[in-house]
Amino acid sequence: MNPEDPATDNSAHANAATSTSSAPTALDCMTRRDAMLQLLRVTGAGMATAAAALWLSQNSARPASTTAANVRRDHTVEPNAALPEMVVVQGNDPRAMVARAFADLGGVSRFIAHGDHVVLKPNIAWDRTPEQAANTNPDVVAEVVKQCWQAGAKRVIVTDVSCNDAERCFHRSGIAAAARAEGAEVILPDLARFREVNLGGEILQSWPVFEPFLGADKVINLPIAKHHGLTGATLGFKNWYGILGGERNRLHQQIHQSLVDLAAFMLPTLTLIDCYRVLLRNGPTGGNLEDVALHKTLVAGTDPVALDAYVAKAYWNIEASALPYLQLAERRGLGRADFEHLRTKFSQSA
Repeated sequence: MNPEDPATDNSAHANAATSTSSAPTALDCMTRRDAMLQLLRVTGAGMATAAAALWLSQNSARPASTTAANVRRDHTVEPNAALPEMVVVQGNDPRAMVARAFADLGGVSRFIAHGDHVVLKPNIAWDRTPEQAANTNPDVVAEVVKQCWQAGAKRVIVTDVSCNDAERCFHRSGIAAAARAEGAEVILPDLARFREVNLGGEILQSWPVFEPFLGADKVINLPIAKHHGLTGATLGFKNWYGILGGERNRLHQQIHQSLVDLAAFMLPTLTLIDCYRVLLRNGPTGGNLEDVALHKTLVAGTDPVALDAYVAKAYWNIEASALPYLQLAERRGLGRADFEHLRTKFSQSA
């Protein structure tokens, strides 16, 4: 991060603010929450310069995490009070946005250590093209792979358990080719590679889990922001369904608790929500380009509850109180739903 860049220099922003007239600006009249939502709703790279450097609630306290049901699945890193918990990056190039997100969060080496075995979990569920916004943007995946190698990772795997035919999903989404071009190991689901695991959840107990997720040192969640007919939106928590085999449709009967059980089992290192293209309607499969909005945004951070709450409110006007899994997750110590109180940084990439 360049300290001379006005888009990232907090002191420059503060000085500029004191030099203006005493008349209140539109941003002054907003609550912090309203300001954050307005910035995320901006289409494309139109974020206001004055807001691009905004850090919100720098003295906010993060709730203490509870002990995970299975501590072996804890892939998280130590919190750092000097760094943001959430970053929002806008730009024209998804790869540059990913690089900027890592930089704003303290650098990729904060999350990936030399010799780490890293698994990336994009959404590769559907036989759709990138333009249809049903799967994670392949450029986002490719850049995360590159960043992991630069941090010294020993192994980088990209995988998912698809809903449609896996070979077609991995190919048509563009993710397989993009990940392989950066040297990642792309693993398609294979019935022989599921292991029965005690997830230790309140609802989810013994369930088949795809083996690559069980041996990782670090796991990075790479969902795409989409509408969902059952929950209203499918974001970071819902993306964990893609680690499971078996009859996943049975989980919809108690979807909110099962989502929290999965998140508590995985405890990801980092979450990056792809909002470059957002599927606003007819999700999660999509198909009609008229349902897709180009927002050119990436939301990343270490609090998966806040990230889901923020994106759901910004794009679908869904309050956290209307998403029971967020309330359950907060009570389990997985994060906080009041995203406006997180240390948040807004940036604009090249």
